Amino acid sequence: MMGEWMFITNHGLILASIARNPEKTAREIGDDVGVTERTAHKLIKDLEKDGYITKTKVGTRNAYRIHTSVPIKASDAAVGELLMMLGWKRRKGQKTAEPPGRNA
Repeated sequence: MMGEWMFITNHGLILASIARNPEKTAREIGDDVGVTERTAHKLIKDLEKDGYITKTKVGTRNAYRIHTSVPIKASDAAVGELLMMLGWKRRKGQKTAEPPGRNA
């Protein structure tokens, strides 16, 4: 019997969940992905640290912004390209978001 494996990592699934609704809570994101809220927080922090997303406080909640031009690790493709392949559609008028401190 072969071991179970996933084609897309939990980091990618977290990113996809945020792309569907950037105002979800970490608990809601974790529920989408099938991980605990604590794990969701850790994965979100990883994505933020590596420049894939920016977290902004909006009232008592967080809102996330995906930096679609950041290259995917070990690939020449950018995050936005992967998300579009997975069915994500850029909102009308939405520009490519660059992470803070990164020059295009």
